[in-house]
Amino acid sequence: MPNSRHSVSVAGVVVDDEGRALLIQRRDNGHWEAPGGILEQDEDIITGLRREVQEETGLEVTPIALTGVYKNMPRGIVALVFRCKAKSGTLRESDESSDFRWVTADEVADLANEAFAIRVQDALATHPTVPIRQHDGYSILE
Repeated sequence: MPNSRHSVSVAGVVVDDEGRALLIQRRDNGHWEAPGGILEQDEDIITGLRREVQEETGLEVTPIALTGVYKNMPRGIVALVFRCKAKSGTLRESDESSDFRWVTADEVADLANEAFAIRVQDALATHPTVPIRQHDGYSILE
């Protein structure tokens, strides 16, 4: 059997009082995304989520709800995305982020590719169940 291992990542869609989501611009590829990254082997999900968001934004967050589960099919990465509220800290650039923007659900589609924009849109929407989606790194696969 070829490589059957998967990575698990977490992302925090930080939502402000106006209902906008925080995006970071990644230093490595210039893409706009919600802050997040791969969980460490011995790390629980919420601790990893808080660590990743804090490292990339300077904000400490409180997770509010799991808003989607996504799988990058070619790379074997399963992403758990949470709507979050900032509880403290100040936005700052990091080794991984070079810029920030607060965006609406419509605005995110102009900045991020479909596979990452849908994560933010799902987090800002109200769904009766948590969406589970597959993508190829850019587009949603049906």
